[in-house]
Amino acid sequence: MHPPGSADVGRPMSEAEAEDLLRCICFKTGPPRTVGVELEWLVHAREQPEEPVPQDRLEAAFDDIRALPLNSALTFEPGGQLELSSPPAASLMECIDSTAADLQAVRAALHPAGLTLNGLGLDPWHPPRRILHQPRYDAMETYLDRSGPFGRAMMCSSASIQVCLDTGEEEPGPLGHSRRWRLAHLLGAVLLAAFANSPVLAGRRTGWRSTRQAVWNMLDPVRPMAPPLEAEPRAAWTAHVLDAPVMCVRTPEGPWPLPDRLTFREWLRSDTGRPATVEDLEYHLTTLFPPVRPRGHLELRMIDAQSGEDGWMVPLAVATALFDDPEAAESVYRALKPLAECMDAQAAAPRNPLWVAAARHGLADQELHAAAVTCFAAALESLDRLGVSTPVRDAVARFNERHVLRGRCPADDPSFPSVAKESGT
Repeated sequence: MHPPGSADVGRPMSEAEAEDLLRCICFKTGPPRTVGVELEWLVHAREQPEEPVPQDRLEAAFDDIRALPLNSALTFEPGGQLELSSPPAASLMECIDSTAADLQAVRAALHPAGLTLNGLGLDPWHPPRRILHQPRYDAMETYLDRSGPFGRAMMCSSASIQVCLDTGEEEPGPLGHSRRWRLAHLLGAVLLAAFANSPVLAGRRTGWRSTRQAVWNMLDPVRPMAPPLEAEPRAAWTAHVLDAPVMCVRTPEGPWPLPDRLTFREWLRSDTGRPATVEDLEYHLTTLFPPVRPRGHLELRMIDAQSGEDGWMVPLAVATALFDDPEAAESVYRALKPLAECMDAQAAAPRNPLWVAAARHGLADQELHAAAVTCFAAALESLDRLGVSTPVRDAVARFNERHVLRGRCPADDPSFPSVAKESGT
């Protein structure tokens, strides 16, 4: 039960200190002023994306990209997915313009190698292949293998758009942190359904519009879950984090040990083995994968990667408009409250009926379709008020007309990569 380990890393912390840090840091409040986005992309051969790219070819192209002077932070996921994380921006347009410039530079660097960025929630052709071999990912793979094969697909084959928004104000109201926390889990299901873009895994249709979300659902019993929404957000999140099992214990050398069913709270209370530190708590937070993760801001993690040059802008613009414009936030919250009946007192997201319907059916679900129509109408009005550029408003309008108004999501597009028949996963 007790975590093994070598010399202490950092100062040991108490359970009370851990609770204070989680309450103060994860739900840091103030008027919403900044926005950010994290974009994950599959990297495929431009002419024949269904053909696997040799690892040495990928690594050579990635070395060229690392040399670029980007504003965004550049990282690579275990399967070679490329991720750009924008710095916090003072406005939606600043975020879009900065990220678009970085994407243009990355695409240009990939072009000579015959490679391209592909915006899909899951790789529809290739089985999971891990390129990065680091202690973190070795431990994660071993840990998630205990629950089945889906951890490897999550690590190596998935890609998403993560919208990062300020937690909100301390006071109640449309921009209050409690309201935004609840709105994130209501609107999150609508965003999941509207932007579902992963109906295929390993060459077969699975029966899910967002197989990526289905994969997350099938990880372990705790890591992908949200805390209970009926509880006060800070208290609920703090309890959730401390009562979640520790994935691994970092050590300076060798494989990282995987404790057996040890929660972080039990680690803090333990008087044997290496004591837990602030650095351990910070790392533990990165091993929890709820659809909305508070990290001093709110990370909306439920959106599949989107295809096309400007497809990524649409969920970023819609989510920002509906959260940060008080008029839109109030009207959408009221419109979405009936959806809470499918969410409360049954199961937490993403395993309650609302979120499962969003991942499986997309906007073919009538309630989610009606909610999405309302949300996109409010977002388009808000984007006008926020002074967003015409190209961005046009991109949102095109998505609304092509998908939302018709009760469709990108996974329903006839142009989705051709694959074998549905498998019934």
